Amino acid sequence: MSMGRAPAVLLGGGAALLLSCLWMPALLPVASRFLLLPRALLSMASGSPPSQPSLASGSSYVPGSVSAAFVTCPNEKVAKEIARAVVEKHLAACVNLIPKITSIYEWKGKIEEDSEVLMMIKTQSSLVPALTDFVRSVHPYEVAEVIALPVEQGNSPYLHWVRQVTESVSDSSTVLP
Repeated sequence: MSMGRAPAVLLGGGAALLLSCLWMPALLPVASRFLLLPRALLSMASGSPPSQPSLASGSSYVPGSVSAAFVTCPNEKVAKEIARAVVEKHLAACVNLIPKITSIYEWKGKIEEDSEVLMMIKTQSSLVPALTDFVRSVHPYEVAEVIALPVEQGNSPYLHWVRQVTESVSDSSTVLP
């Protein structure tokens, strides 16, 4: 018995097939279709149509016009205060708080390790400078982390919503804290 056949003998049915597919690079495209099968079956069982591709080719979304900005905060209280403020000021459409991250960094010549809360902020790319200025004005850190990455693709209705919610701010020239 060869090593390539051993799992088929030891494993039953679907597991052996999946393992065989993963061992054979030529069959990887076929294996990836199997991974989509449970989602399609669930949507058929629920009576809802299968989900659509993330971004339709005819979408009016301009790649990079929405950004995801990341800000770390010392605790959940500070993160919630900043999150509510940026949403109220329409500097962001949505902020996700990710608690209990560990940050390891060098600060003033020493290696530091802190527990923090990460804010993931969705906004228009054109608002990142105003968002950064606002966060810097209210953040307790001497040097607040504010970094932003452009969103190239995604769910078109969601990206449209982000732009719509933040549209009034992008039309005005100044955002005050």
